[in-house]
Amino acid sequence: MDVLPGFVGFTRALAHAGLPVATDRAAAYLDAVRRIDVAAPEQVYWAGRLTLCSDPDDFATYDAVYTRWFDPARGGGTELRREVRGTAELVPLGGTEPAAGEDDSEDDTVHAVGASDTEVLRSKDIGELTEAEREHLRQMMALLRPDPPMRRSLRLRPARRGALDPHRTVRAMLSTGGEPVRLARRSRSARPRRVVLLVDVSGSMRPYADALLRFAHAVTRRTPGAVESFTLGTRLTRVSRQLRQRDPERALAAAGRAVADFAGGTRLGDTLRAFLDRWGQRGVARQSVVVVFSDGWERGDAELLGEQMGRMRRLAHAVLWVNPHAGKDGYAPIQLGMTAALPHIDRLLAGHSVATLDRLIREIRDARRT
Repeated sequence: MDVLPGFVGFTRALAHAGLPVATDRAAAYLDAVRRIDVAAPEQVYWAGRLTLCSDPDDFATYDAVYTRWFDPARGGGTELRREVRGTAELVPLGGTEPAAGEDDSEDDTVHAVGASDTEVLRSKDIGELTEAEREHLRQMMALLRPDPPMRRSLRLRPARRGALDPHRTVRAMLSTGGEPVRLARRSRSARPRRVVLLVDVSGSMRPYADALLRFAHAVTRRTPGAVESFTLGTRLTRVSRQLRQRDPERALAAAGRAVADFAGGTRLGDTLRAFLDRWGQRGVARQSVVVVFSDGWERGDAELLGEQMGRMRRLAHAVLWVNPHAGKDGYAPIQLGMTAALPHIDRLLAGHSVATLDRLIREIRDARRT
């Protein structure tokens, strides 16, 4: 029986409790699980504590979540504990079929997926995954916790360092007989910068559309009020509200029902103009980090696409273009859409694997105008 969903669920519970569980730490945890006897609670405990905790302050949160998840007496993790019996054995991602004549009804061996398979999957082209690998990909995407780009707010807030706050200083003096015992200071706070995700769902992008929408869901759930998501095809569809749902499967199903042109044609110029006229020019794209996910195959007017990307560049803080083929050997941006868009984007990035999407998270967080 595959217990990976149970351990992945544990890392998600830790992340929900506030522990900074990055994908590399989750992969290290799976590697540790592969090397231990998962029927031994102490080994499971220390495998997680040594790989998922980065600071002594994390220990209390880890212990609390571990107890709720793995201790049946507390009502947490009973299903996983029933599954975790016997000795762990590494098997391929797709699993293995029992040989003819073998009876696996009484086999108490637990089949776990090792971190070596996880690392292979991280670098594998999403468009070439098997169904079993896609299932594991969904679990890995759910572990993503993207940090949003930040900007300085115009609002001033109390701070230890910064400019003198005369009003708070005078108020404090009233309680000390007019003596300025302590000077109050203030500085500008930081707040998330808006991120706009434009996902091409045309026929040529079909192998990647599901994973990219899951990526959009992960980004949206991190800062729901600072992310806007749209799909591009023959028409523009706003899916921000659907992707704000907590459960990824419900969110993707709702987005799928909203998108009427999935796996259809591509009219990037027309859909970008619709976005800018209705949403972008009115404020959504202003000083935002805009990310376009597309392979650049344009069936409409490429000149129109170039004009709209120029408008986007003038409005946005940064414009990133993610092409699933950009990371492949021998790729050249010679498609009409790409040649029209290239002069107006800050970075052309790959987006064909979990590893490249992980790098994209850092690019969004650190986005700067060139």
